Amino acid sequence: MSPQRSKTVRTQPKKKAIARRSSRIWSSLLLVALLPALAFFWFFAWTRLPGANGNGVLNLLVTRTETSPSLGVQLHNADLIKQPFLFDIYMLIIGESNSWVPGTHLLKKGMTPREIGACLTRAASRPKVQITIPEGFDQFRIARRLETFGVCRTEAFLAAASSPELLGELEIKGATAEGFLFPLTYSLAVDSEPRELIENWVQETRTRIERLNQEHAQGFERLKKDRGWGELELLTMASVIEKETPHDDERPIIASVFFNRLDDPEFHPRRMLQSDPTALYGCLVAASQIPSCTGNGGRVSPAMLRDAQNPYNTYKHPGLPPGPIGNPGEASIAAVLEPAHTDFLFFVAKNGRHVFSRSLSEHEAAIRDASE
Repeated sequence: MSPQRSKTVRTQPKKKAIARRSSRIWSSLLLVALLPALAFFWFFAWTRLPGANGNGVLNLLVTRTETSPSLGVQLHNADLIKQPFLFDIYMLIIGESNSWVPGTHLLKKGMTPREIGACLTRAASRPKVQITIPEGFDQFRIARRLETFGVCRTEAFLAAASSPELLGELEIKGATAEGFLFPLTYSLAVDSEPRELIENWVQETRTRIERLNQEHAQGFERLKKDRGWGELELLTMASVIEKETPHDDERPIIASVFFNRLDDPEFHPRRMLQSDPTALYGCLVAASQIPSCTGNGGRVSPAMLRDAQNPYNTYKHPGLPPGPIGNPGEASIAAVLEPAHTDFLFFVAKNGRHVFSRSLSEHEAAIRDASE
């Protein structure tokens, strides 16, 4: 009996040892199996973490012959990503390592590798931002706002807005797309092509004009017939009205004043709109060519209104200015399509509103009253 008990005792440690070895083997196999999954999830998380700290936007030039490694180094040197080799691997995995869109890209610090990759390939998945373009904003202020939000570079937008090729394709007769950039709140993809933005905004403007024309007794058709005006003239007049008042109820009255100045043979000097904001816009687009613009500080001066070298000075040049002086909203466009019926020829600001007059003597009295 005792030998059998002794044999049983001797075999027990072997079973435990075998069990331990088996457990270690299975643990090792499980770890080996999990490592790729863990690596994948870590890599996935890395692509969605900000590549670098900080604020601001950077311009990155991508050439047609750019390779993935050299681009990763560029991004690293620009302090946009921390591990360029991981970025190369990521772009290779998603099959976009040779899909860069050549040109200058606008990238914001703090973007994730995934967002950067989407921008460089101009993928539809790249981040979007909400941007409000206020009524009356000119193309220069719009361009600066777009760059601040990382949508496109200021210089690139202004170049596209004055591109003869693009203006020809869009059938815009002016020197720029000013006036056709409809003010609204837009959801825009970062690092966008300025050309696409302008094309969309011009279409939005034309859609609004068509709708407003239907709502206001075919006013655009009357302007075409009676004055020979097209889109450019309509938007030019609307942009001047937009700059003169922030109040919608005053816009049709101011429109009537300007039309009366153009048409009334007793108004002198003949056909002069006499609008301060037009002269100021001239200083914005051609300051170096206009002596009175020097040191104006963004304010209208008496010298500026006397300067005939300013083509936008409607105190010295009859009719409309050469083009829009900003981008008008619907209320200003509607005011041109259906102005009020008045015989007013003058207006002056008072307490944030305007006082309208029929004669110069009434106007001078209103000016004295407004200054008190």
